[in-house]
Amino acid sequence: MNIPPFLQQGDKVAIVCTARSFAEADLKAVLPVLYGWGLKPILGTTIGLKLHQFAGTDEQRAADFEAQLKDKNVKAIFCARGGYGTVRMIDLVDFSIFKQHPKWIVGYSDVTVLHSHIHTKYNTATLHATMPISFEKNSGEALESLRKGLFGETLKYDFEGHSMNRKGVGEGQVIGGNLSILYSLMGSDSDIDTSGKILFLEDLDEYLYHIDRMMMNLKRSGKLKDLAGLLIGGMTEMCDNTTPFGKTALHIIEEHIAAYNYPVAFNFPAGHIDDNRALVMGGKAKLEVGERCELTFLDLP
Repeated sequence: MNIPPFLQQGDKVAIVCTARSFAEADLKAVLPVLYGWGLKPILGTTIGLKLHQFAGTDEQRAADFEAQLKDKNVKAIFCARGGYGTVRMIDLVDFSIFKQHPKWIVGYSDVTVLHSHIHTKYNTATLHATMPISFEKNSGEALESLRKGLFGETLKYDFEGHSMNRKGVGEGQVIGGNLSILYSLMGSDSDIDTSGKILFLEDLDEYLYHIDRMMMNLKRSGKLKDLAGLLIGGMTEMCDNTTPFGKTALHIIEEHIAAYNYPVAFNFPAGHIDDNRALVMGGKAKLEVGERCELTFLDLP
């Protein structure tokens, strides 16, 4: 796994939109944080663009992202927000320069497209972490974990156990992200191999029967079979039909992994929650599930 160079004081970082639109005025809570870390943020051409729900056309979003990839002075690219749209531009981006000069790609939710694509195609780590759209509401711990991930400081999380947890220890690369996005990428060039890895899943605003459908797909396709561990983040603002599905999102997940023996930790602090901790996608980690749980990244300084 290739690890992009960690950031240093004075580095230039770009903020772009790969999906939904984002107004420059919404950066008021973002720029002071980045300046406070000693970084020099620049705005991509998609900031402020609006075409229906998107930040410009697919071609405009792809061109902006590609331009930041090619700029050797830009050391990290922050996706301003998620929503939907990254998958529409991913195949328009030339990643050839990224293969030679990788840099940190940051975001979550719809940005799972980039995490999965880069992991599968380019064997390079990315940072699943909060985005500018969320900075104002994020916990201090979430923002600090983003800073640590970017600057190469130790990422180690100690978090509470859960009654559905399965105790044990597992080591492997951390992969995954938004369940709906992972489901949508299956069978494509951006699909991920989960074997021997720690799979992280989270989601927002999904009907419970959709969660069941997606977990059934992961199970039937073998993606839940040979994991080193399973990490479940926020399953936030789940929806139900007038006739209830009968199970919570966590119980649905528990049912579909019942046949397997790897360690499982529910309620990890990441996803569509204010306390959204950074995860190095592709980074090797050790997951320890006991009365309390620990996730420690092993290939960071």
